[in-house]
Amino acid sequence: MVEVGGPKRVRVIGVGPGDPDQVTVEALSAMRSVAFFVVSDKSPRGGMPDPLVAARGRLLRRHLGFEPVVVRIKDPARERAPERTGTQEEYEAVVEAWHEARSLAYEKALLAHEGDAGFLVWGDPAFYDSTIRVLERVARRGRLELAIDVIPGISSLQLLAARHRVVLHEVGQPLHVTSGRLLRQAIDAGQDNLVVMLNRVIELDGLEDWQIWWGGNLGTASEELVAGRVGDVLRAIEVARERAREAAGWVMDIYLLRRL
Repeated sequence: MVEVGGPKRVRVIGVGPGDPDQVTVEALSAMRSVAFFVVSDKSPRGGMPDPLVAARGRLLRRHLGFEPVVVRIKDPARERAPERTGTQEEYEAVVEAWHEARSLAYEKALLAHEGDAGFLVWGDPAFYDSTIRVLERVARRGRLELAIDVIPGISSLQLLAARHRVVLHEVGQPLHVTSGRLLRQAIDAGQDNLVVMLNRVIELDGLEDWQIWWGGNLGTASEELVAGRVGDVLRAIEVARERAREAAGWVMDIYLLRRL
């Protein structure tokens, strides 16, 4: 174990949705300031390698100009069975257990390596990412004193709007950002202009007359875009999702949904 004298600096770096050209100058400076990077590897045991690990490696080599020190940790398993995550309480309990297991893995990696550490976060660390929360959990445990700073990144929300050449809200009106699992709850509460992230599936029954602007794997070579009346383009979105998944080995998508 490395002897730690004083706080260990940890930099949480937003690197944009996928295009290396969308990494900010501030993020580049942060990437070049750390001694090593901690990367979660989500590849299944005995299965295909995690494509996002490889993507982070390509991004680092592109911007650093040398082979970086990357500390891979096996991402703890997370319960995803619908029958065990159906309610919000069940879902939150599963996430709580996952965050605790992840914090122990992060702590082990940080204790074992000298120097400042970097964590690369897709998009912006403020939007549907657990890195900050998990590192704060490490700090609260007290075995390791951390000095955490956060470097913002271009988010998929921004890139979605740019790709479709739209403003995310009507003049002077609000924008509601939610997850796929809470979409119906938001609509039932009266929200009619929403950005929806973290979509396992796209379920828009009853919303056929709404307008949708959808994007998958934004900022990557497998980027897909679809826009139109939900009832007219839902099948096209399903096809585009699968095309992105087949091309990249994964799919991250986001959409703007608006009642007309």
